[in-house]
Amino acid sequence: MSTEKSRSLLIVEDDLALQKQLRWSFDQFETLTAADRESALAQIHRHSPPVVTMDLGLPPDADSVSEGFRLLEQILAAAPGTKVIVLTGQNDRTNALRAIALGAYDFFAKPFEPELLALTIDRAFRLHDLQQENHRLVATQHPLALAGLLTRDAGMQRVCRTIEKVANSSATVLLLGESGTGKELLARGLHESSPRRDERFVAINCAAIPENLLESELFGYEKGAFTGATKTTLGKIETANGGTLMLDEIGDLPMPLQAKLLRFLQERVVERLGGRQEIPVDVRIVCATHQDLKAQITNGGFREDLYYRLAEIVVPIPPLRQRSGDAALMAHAFVHRFSDEQKRGNMTLCEEAVRSIEAHQWPGNVRELENCIKRAVIMADGSRITREDIGLDGTAPDETGFIDLRKVRDEAERQAIVTALGRANGNLLRTSEILGISRPTLYDLMHRLGLK
Repeated sequence: MSTEKSRSLLIVEDDLALQKQLRWSFDQFETLTAADRESALAQIHRHSPPVVTMDLGLPPDADSVSEGFRLLEQILAAAPGTKVIVLTGQNDRTNALRAIALGAYDFFAKPFEPELLALTIDRAFRLHDLQQENHRLVATQHPLALAGLLTRDAGMQRVCRTIEKVANSSATVLLLGESGTGKELLARGLHESSPRRDERFVAINCAAIPENLLESELFGYEKGAFTGATKTTLGKIETANGGTLMLDEIGDLPMPLQAKLLRFLQERVVERLGGRQEIPVDVRIVCATHQDLKAQITNGGFREDLYYRLAEIVVPIPPLRQRSGDAALMAHAFVHRFSDEQKRGNMTLCEEAVRSIEAHQWPGNVRELENCIKRAVIMADGSRITREDIGLDGTAPDETGFIDLRKVRDEAERQAIVTALGRANGNLLRTSEILGISRPTLYDLMHRLGLK
């Protein structure tokens, strides 16, 4: 059995006498206690215990199981790997089965033998350790595909979850976003998360290649197909066979090539220029554009049938100005990266520089921010990057139009926390000092507002 004190066991029990008995029975673990749902969730977020034992009957209505089931769902949503052992009444088989269906690891009927429960708890710890080791091994073999993407914004986190969900499918994905929002980074992350990760990722910018060359770039050509075609050359589609092809700026694809691309998406075969042979190709298509394709369809600039072939999964990417706290977060990361690259030592951003970054609208998005920080790192006289080094002007946008008072308060608290997190570079102790609150209060606010 495990006897390591470092292993945290959370006991959720409103009966203080039984809570004390359980702590005494399981003193081989580092026990944490909670008497209600809110305090249990606070312990989950503060300590991330691998195993939890919990009674379903919790205040304010200890005779009902509704609060217990609500807690069970919230624990598994916040920490899916946590092993929850539910304690039920002697004849409460229905609720025990319901708990297992929701994701509980096991159940025990009261009264129980502490030795038997301790064995189940130890098995839960062992299973948790095995699963964590498996995750580590998988991560070693295939590093996190979106590890290069920094964000605390809820909207951008939803985008990342969407990418992770669709990665294992074969659906064609359309990424919509302004220039510089990270469309190619997400496309590469989609490829690295997919079963095609060991094959090639090929990207082509449809706006950067002249129309008369784009067809041969995409579909390839046979020797002698045109003047200068001295050898048979594979196109980007064939080159990406087995892997992923990213068509960047798909909105700029000329109309004749739209028809040919549509045929490929329908038939999954290509014909090289000057050739007559149909060549089957297995490739996943990921498209990206900053343009409004539906407006282009209305104006006759984009084929409607092609749009619906490409838009099996549409992923809108929010611009940087709409990602709360991300500008400051990325700025700190870029300073660290570029100060290492430029051999400038350990450089930091001063408070005024951070506020200037937060107030700027960033029309060029992440690419503009990256260039701005790189220039500031090179040009700064000392190790502190000032507002003058950043070279930005402007004030924070004025947000108006709120009606719901609770919504206004929640949004204000959320904005204050993500702003402070950005200024503190993710350090929670420093964040609590900036906000003028205790660290436990910060944890509770972050949990209530759904911030991680």
